Amino acid sequence: MALKEGQRVKLAADTRLTDSVEVSGVVVGFLSLAAGTGGTIERVTDHQDESEDVREYERLTSLLDAFGPDMPTQSRRQLEEKVASLEPAWTAYQEQAPHVSVRVRFDNGFILDGADQNAFRDP
Repeated sequence: MALKEGQRVKLAADTRLTDSVEVSGVVVGFLSLAAGTGGTIERVTDHQDESEDVREYERLTSLLDAFGPDMPTQSRRQLEEKVASLEPAWTAYQEQAPHVSVRVRFDNGFILDGADQNAFRDP
């Protein structure tokens, strides 16, 4: 499910927020949000990290696409070789599943930040 800011969602499962709490020697319990608790997404964050090689691959392929036909043959060949050497890093990057986290303000006033997108479902 692709999440976006302002979208209404519900928790897909009970979500434990704290460990057991002890007050004056008595274990009070822990705090959870129940499955089905509704809220609104305030922020969506994509955490897919690009390595230096990936950024360089993107830069060089853009350069090659834009100016390759007009470049001197030897320069173009060197650029193509450099792009080819960065291809494994680019392929590995594209095979990674992007990690998306969200900040949700629940109807009961709680805010859950940094939660994985898979913790939520459509209402």
